[in-house]
Amino acid sequence: MLLSHLYVTQIAQMAEILIQGLRDGNKLLICGNGGSAADAQHFAAELVTRYKVDRAPIAALALTTDASILTSVGNDYHYDLVFRKQVEALGKRGDILVAISTSGRSKNVLEAVQAAQKKGLKTMGLMGGNLDSPLSKEVDIAFHVPSTETARIQESHILVIHILSELIENEFAHGPSL
Repeated sequence: MLLSHLYVTQIAQMAEILIQGLRDGNKLLICGNGGSAADAQHFAAELVTRYKVDRAPIAALALTTDASILTSVGNDYHYDLVFRKQVEALGKRGDILVAISTSGRSKNVLEAVQAAQKKGLKTMGLMGGNLDSPLSKEVDIAFHVPSTETARIQESHILVIHILSELIENEFAHGPSL
């Protein structure tokens, strides 16, 4: 019971930060690798289009979708910087970065978080693996899945993403455009 209460509290805190940031006219940037990249894109799509009901689009961008940016940064600099460069270019104070990593150790995700914090973005992470992962230490708020099994972590992440999408959508379904 205590464990489930902790998760509910963390998700509620994440939703409050996201909703307030969006109300203030900020945007959501999301990053991750592999399955987490797919989760980043899924989250952005739920917000830009709709989760369950028609409503005004919500400002969300997956940093995993532009092949030209990803490959040019990877080629000209280093793959560790593919998300950092985008946060530096697109992020502004008050925006929110959601960093997704099954291990909590992805160097390029950590680089994005550090760049976001330097620019004054709020940061949150979805991760699995060890409780003291580098990502959990870097972000403002961390949602940690207590597993090292990639499939279970990713399944939990998409559940959290759907819950957050619904909570955000409920706030903005009948409100002004964002």
